[in-house]
This record gives sequence, structure tokens and C-alpha cells, in this order.
Amino acid sequence: MNDDLPAARWWYGALLLGIAVLLFGLHLGQVFPPDAHAVDPGYGAPVLAFEFAGGQHDLIAIFGPDSDPRQVGRLAAMRTGNEQDYIYMLLYTGFLASGLIALSHELGLRALKAAATLPILAGLCDAWENWLLFDIQAAFTVGDYSPAMASLPYPVAAKFALLALTNVAIGLGIARIGRWHELAGTLVIVACVPVLMAIAVPARYGWTLLASTGGGWIVLLGLAMMASWRAAVRKRPLVEPEMPAPATRRAEPDAAPARKLFGRRGA
Repeated sequence: MNDDLPAARWWYGALLLGIAVLLFGLHLGQVFPPDAHAVDPGYGAPVLAFEFAGGQHDLIAIFGPDSDPRQVGRLAAMRTGNEQDYIYMLLYTGFLASGLIALSHELGLRALKAAATLPILAGLCDAWENWLLFDIQAAFTVGDYSPAMASLPYPVAAKFALLALTNVAIGLGIARIGRWHELAGTLVIVACVPVLMAIAVPARYGWTLLASTGGGWIVLLGLAMMASWRAAVRKRPLVEPEMPAPATRRAEPDAAPARKLFGRRGA
């Protein structure tokens, strides 16, 4: 590893993990139940409706009543998806943290390295959320109400808020790279606004969460591809160091004009 490119190893890691996040995310989309019994279409996906469930009526809307022949299949698919979601947590946590640390090395900003804790905290909230979802689903299977549902809104809101803050940090870092990156960084930051709307009114704006969080991830993955190519092929960092301005010689003051004293040139 070239010691002159301290960010390279982090970019390589971010690139590999980002590709894994993309592929495994597509896989999870096929594992979770593709439809629900009668949830509001504003959620976008049954798994999001499950994360924001607030009562037994919501669970029936997601999985269906006992008379629904597809209830068992939905329950099994949801549990399998949440079990495999733990792998996804590790992948996206590593991807986002590696990208922020790489940006920190490129820009010399310690704040971005500190921001790498945000996706780690988001992953922990995601794990707590899944633990509650398993308890809720197990209780629903036997027709009972789970007290875990009262605690569910806290890790869900914290997870999405932390992921939004992660994207804000990514956007700010990208905008610092150069003039041509300011637009991409600004778009990543602006895309985080719907997250607050989705947390407040998930039945109407829940579908925006995928685009709001995933948009910043796609931009970061593209940046990791570019930085990895520059490091591996051109042996250059993503952010070129600014060259100091050439020193200019200080102009010597002009000699004072000679004075004439009584018709003769004075010394």
C-alpha cells in the first residue's frame, strides 16, 4: 500500500462493501414479502409498514387475518428477511464508515472521521429494532399483543435519523472536494429532508425513505469507484493538494531623486 495515499485502503474497502450492499440489498428485496394484505400504499414496502406498526390492526393489515391463506407465507418471508438483515447491517455500516474515513483522509477533516460513528450507531439501532420485530411477530403468530411494540418507534426513528445525518456528513464532505462536486453534495443533503416527513407521517411518506437514504449511498459508491481507480491506476489521490503560490521578490524602492543645491547636484 502506498503510504503517500492514506485514503486508498479505505476507498478500496468502501468500494467492495458498497458493491456488496448493492447486491445484498437486491437479494433482500426478493426475500421480504412483496405485498401485504391491506396496508396504505404510502409505506411503499411491507417491511417498512412492519417497522412503523403501532398496533394489532397494523399487523393484520400487513400479514392478513387468520382466514387469509397467504398469512403464513408473509410471516415466514418477513422473519427470514429480518434474520438476513443482520448481514445487511454489517455491510452498510462498514461501507458508510469506510467512505467517511476515506473522505476524512482526502480532505484532512477530523470531523468526518468522527462522523463515521453515525452509521455504526444506526446499525445498533437497526439491530435493536429487529430484536423487537421478532418478539412482535412471535406474539402475533399466537394471537397475542407484544409489549415490544410500545418501544419500537424509538429505534426506528433513531435509525433513520442517524442515517440521514450520515448522508449530511457525506454530502458536506463531497461538496468540499471541489466546485464540480458541490452540486452532488448539495443534492445528497437536500434528499435527507423527506426522512423527517417519513418519520412523522410514515403512512404517507414512508416510500421516500429508500430514495432519501439510498441516494447518498449511490453517490458515495460512485465516488469510491473514482477514487479507487485514481489510486490504483494513476497513483494519485482523489483530492489533489493545492500547490503553494510561487514566492515573488519584493520590489526594491526606487532611489530618491537627487536634489539640486544652488545649481549643483547634491549628494
